Amino acid sequence: MRLLIWGAGAIGGTIGAHLARAGHDVTFVDRAADHVQAMNANGLRITGPMAEYTIQAQAFMPDGLSGEWDTVVLAVKAQDTADATRALAPHLADSGYVVSAQNGLNELVIQRIVGQARTIGCFVNFGADYIQPGVIMFGGRGAVVLGELDGHITPRLRELHHVFQDFEPNAVMTSNIWGYLWGKLAYGAQLFATALTNESIVDCFSDPAYHEVYIALGQEVMRVAQARGVQPEAFNGFDPHAFLPGVDRSVSEQSLRDMVEFNRRSAKTHSGIWRDLAIRKRRTEVDAQLGPIVTLGAEVGVPTPLTARLIELIHDIEAGRRSQSLTTLDELKRELGTEA
Repeated sequence: MRLLIWGAGAIGGTIGAHLARAGHDVTFVDRAADHVQAMNANGLRITGPMAEYTIQAQAFMPDGLSGEWDTVVLAVKAQDTADATRALAPHLADSGYVVSAQNGLNELVIQRIVGQARTIGCFVNFGADYIQPGVIMFGGRGAVVLGELDGHITPRLRELHHVFQDFEPNAVMTSNIWGYLWGKLAYGAQLFATALTNESIVDCFSDPAYHEVYIALGQEVMRVAQARGVQPEAFNGFDPHAFLPGVDRSVSEQSLRDMVEFNRRSAKTHSGIWRDLAIRKRRTEVDAQLGPIVTLGAEVGVPTPLTARLIELIHDIEAGRRSQSLTTLDELKRELGTEA
């Protein structure tokens, strides 16, 4: 397949490199000039426990690209989705489609710009980090799911699924992509909570002092999903049904333990959210990922005070008003009315 990877960071770089190594015709686009220069000069290097190799890469800045593609994999940060989709639109063939390999409900944004018929949903949960220009660390395998937004299993979806199996052999083709995306929203909210600290994902989820915070966050998102008629799907230890209102706490805690075991197997010890705050010192995806939970919850009369407070605390860290520490996580816990 001939693919355009728009956003060659952790997600796009890892997927694109694997597909190029498998023999597909892959072109990369990224707005980081040093990353593009490094890929063109020395190739794109994948490192880490899952793979060690370098591919020769053809990479461009957005304004230096020409041509059209039938398949565009969009892998930019959620807050950049609208701008990136408008920028790639002239390079999308009339019969082509955009695959959203991102975190959040970005398909809603993409389809408003290029149309639902030209959008395919994608859920990813593998571990990877951008290390330096031209170098991506692939830390651990995770779920990869593809689905049409209307739930149909189409010939193009089957073809794309077959191609993505060259990256993740266990990639899934689904008629319920929204269920996976909403499940990742709940898990993502929990990961944002871990990023309030400097602790690893495993250490955070293992600490019983904060289990009620992670459980309550999962329950908020699942209440919104339920109210909107979404049937959430499980993945990599995260069981959305364990966070439904009224479920016995022992069931929720078992899911947290399963999530600990999944993350323990990955070399990626901290979330990309934590990395944005602690290492790259840049704004996170919090508004684009968690903001819609609050908005969509309000539309159906489901309050989301814990999610809203989490967004505020992430902004405080971004602005330097708070540090990443357990003390900041305690602030989120206080929203529950529980003594920290």
